[in-house]
Amino acid sequence: MAMCKFSTVLVSERQTGARANRTHWTRGRIVILMLSIAIAPFIIGSAAPAFAKSKPFVPAQGSTVPANGDLNPYGLAAVPNGFPRGTLSSGEFIVSNFNNGAPANIQGEGSTIVVMDPDSGQQVGLFFQGTPPIGFTNALGIVKAGFVFAGSVSTASASAAAANGGLLVMDSNGHLVTTITTGTNGPWGLAIRDRGETAQLFVSNVLDGTVTRIAVSFGGGFKTVGPPATIASGYTFGPDSAGLVVGPAGLAYDSKKDILYVAAEDDDAIYAIAAASKVSSTSGKGTLIFSDATHLHGPLGLIIAPNGDLVTANADPATHVDPTQPSEIVEFTTGGTFVRQFSIDPNTGSAFAILNVQSGNTNEFAYVDDFSSILNILRFAR
Repeated sequence: MAMCKFSTVLVSERQTGARANRTHWTRGRIVILMLSIAIAPFIIGSAAPAFAKSKPFVPAQGSTVPANGDLNPYGLAAVPNGFPRGTLSSGEFIVSNFNNGAPANIQGEGSTIVVMDPDSGQQVGLFFQGTPPIGFTNALGIVKAGFVFAGSVSTASASAAAANGGLLVMDSNGHLVTTITTGTNGPWGLAIRDRGETAQLFVSNVLDGTVTRIAVSFGGGFKTVGPPATIASGYTFGPDSAGLVVGPAGLAYDSKKDILYVAAEDDDAIYAIAAASKVSSTSGKGTLIFSDATHLHGPLGLIIAPNGDLVTANADPATHVDPTQPSEIVEFTTGGTFVRQFSIDPNTGSAFAILNVQSGNTNEFAYVDDFSSILNILRFAR
């Protein structure tokens, strides 16, 4: 493969929120600097990238904590080209928060979605703030027609069980349009087949161990079309002392092959659902793609990398934690061969949402650090 150039944008040295401290930032800059070197071949497929002199070397890094103090970023999505101008602009990132602010820091009570600038890494605004409890999850997605979808798993108190909050639907200005409750039961992950005037929403449900497909239409306003279809079932699910709940989580859809990949957090495995846009009934979990107790520890976030490999983020729930391998992001082939991994934080339970966006001649690889409530963005020349 031809040699690829690699560049990053500048990191901020300022963090807001209860977790801010200079020691953490010093450690964070060193860790992220090392990751920028380690992850270059992971994203661009070259073992020996040449460094571009025209850009700063250190990645972009910014706090995801909004004014109300919400913590624990779970969901991450990019605004696509052609998205109607409103509160969001094409190319921006949005991040959803699962916990409310310090000192309570209760899971399932976060109520905000913030807007992040991918160039500076900084938070530039608030897209949505609802009435808690909401508990925004890893299920976060955007369609070109001008709608944002955000899954909710809420709790009424620190000791309360998790409850289904449905899939919230917002317009381009951050106004709540409706909440989809039929076909959702604790939306923990989301993938979208965007077809312009219509779309198919793939939803992983952490409270019943299923994956559903929901058809929606945008012509003349938002509406669901027909009943939802359960296309996979039987995933292990249940409460977790560290992560509140575990079950089917991150989803990644391959539109060319019509395959939906599922990060099954409590099964500690990755599955594939064939003909995901067409299948009308469930045949179980799908085909097992990757199961490796050495490298998987509660996989949650999931994407398809530019080289065709799958990349997942280990959420380290109590049932699958390995303190010697904290907060790992793991790459493996669709044939089930382990490629590489790296830790984003020395604390367990920090890796959740991951994202790669191809923008012009660059790949923007981003991930949230749940422990420090920080979004990290690395930019690589393609």
